[in-house]
Amino acid sequence: MQNTPELLSTREVAQFAARGFLRFDGLVGAEQNERFLHEFAAGLAGPKPAGTPLGECYAPGSSIARLLALPRVQGALHSLLGPGPIFDHHFFHVLDGRPSRPQALHQDSTIDTRTAFDVQLFYYPQEVTQDMGGTRFVPGSHLRLVNEASIARYQNVLGQQHLVCPAGTVLLFHHGLWHGGGHNRSGKRRVLFKLRVQPSVPQHRHWDTSDLGPATLDPQPIFVPGVWDENDVQSILCSSEPWYEDDTKRLEYINRIQLWRYLLGDARADAHYWSTRVENEPRRAGG
Repeated sequence: MQNTPELLSTREVAQFAARGFLRFDGLVGAEQNERFLHEFAAGLAGPKPAGTPLGECYAPGSSIARLLALPRVQGALHSLLGPGPIFDHHFFHVLDGRPSRPQALHQDSTIDTRTAFDVQLFYYPQEVTQDMGGTRFVPGSHLRLVNEASIARYQNVLGQQHLVCPAGTVLLFHHGLWHGGGHNRSGKRRVLFKLRVQPSVPQHRHWDTSDLGPATLDPQPIFVPGVWDENDVQSILCSSEPWYEDDTKRLEYINRIQLWRYLLGDARADAHYWSTRVENEPRRAGG
């Protein structure tokens, strides 16, 4: 029997639009994690060509196919990409415990200016402890375009996260999120499976929109006390990150709103009036 996908809520999609990632700790069970590691050690089949429909990439019953069939994974990918996603590539990041240098902070796909976005799935089949140097990433960085490795000189960014997680954890990244592998000091092998997937249709309202109403769509007043609510979608879209500058963080809000409009398929949508206020172009009658 086919699993029923667990679609994301509007609030979860807004969090992805604002921060560039979603995290599901311990999502994959112990037996499935062990099966993945066993298949990995035995040698998993090579990847299909880029552009192959994702549903045709992995043999039914394989550990990766079983991962993608999990209701939460299947539903999250559908919510963010829509039906019929396309395989881009996969990669196994493995550190065997010997001394190694951490991966430089970077943004994948140099100067990718699309509003449409790919999703990168990171799967950790084993527990990642602090000394194993899990993935580090900078929340809210996904819409600040940079030349891929021009941020490599930044070693620590205020608010960045260093992944420590139980086995079976899955992260979903917007393709533009700044990230890099940490330094494994544990002496243990660390395995990470990364899968990048592209949309084949416009990414408009593929999540559970039952909680999407006028209060979510209509622009709220700007600079009005009492409007802020951390659980409200518009407030999520206008939440700052520790590394944002006091004034230029508003550019990030504008970028997020543009992404939110794309996800909604509604060019009028706004959050706390930030975009609407700079789009006012009065014209003379008949002009």
